Amino acid sequence: MQTLNEVGQAVAERRKQLGLRQSELAARSGIPAENISRLERGHLPEFGARKLLALLAVLGMELAFVEEGQGGNLDELSRERGSAR
Repeated sequence: MQTLNEVGQAVAERRKQLGLRQSELAARSGIPAENISRLERGHLPEFGARKLLALLAVLGMELAFVEEGQGGNLDELSRERGSAR
């Protein structure tokens, strides 16, 4: 993930997987439901690290740092290998 919009989409997907409503996530994380909604919809210009870590903890997710060019999913890696031939 490279943008806040992508982070918001991942939060929304995980929240739905867990069967949580935004209001439930808000109550558990201490983040207002409106902020969670705006994050998930990509309507926040910024979102603090403490808030993000609180959300991720409730969702059972963690933040990981990866050097550029070292991450990617299988589809991306397959495309890279195919274009290198």
